[in-house]
Amino acid sequence: MVTQVAKYVTVFLLSMVKFIGGPISGAAAGLTWLETFIFTVAGMMTSVLIFSLLGSSAKQKIFNRLQGKRKLFTPKNRRLVKIWRKYGLKGVAFLTPVFFSPIIGTVMAASFGETKQRIFFYMLGSALFWGVIFSVFIQQINSFVFHR
Repeated sequence: MVTQVAKYVTVFLLSMVKFIGGPISGAAAGLTWLETFIFTVAGMMTSVLIFSLLGSSAKQKIFNRLQGKRKLFTPKNRRLVKIWRKYGLKGVAFLTPVFFSPIIGTVMAASFGETKQRIFFYMLGSALFWGVIFSVFIQQINSFVFHR
């Protein structure tokens, strides 16, 4: 029982930081694709909820404390603005599980003035979509390679 809960917590916590970590750890722990999917989506959405509620002002305080005084126009900032202008919230939400972490995608959306409800809705859709794909795909690879 404790071992099973530890597996769930591991998938949940890894998904809060990097989405793909959930399906990989779930497959490695021997969870079903459905268990992996549920805890992966829950982990990402917990991260989205926390960081969308923090908002832009808290984001500034956190990043200022970690990095000190930052340059405004860095190559990374320019790239994020370019992505936002090209794809908007829908694109950023869609790309978050694949290229960004849930934290970066959420903070980016909040920084550009999106409402918490819209951020949550689009991130949830993205998490559900990519959660099924990654969970099933990684489970299939795991069963093929390790013959489980």
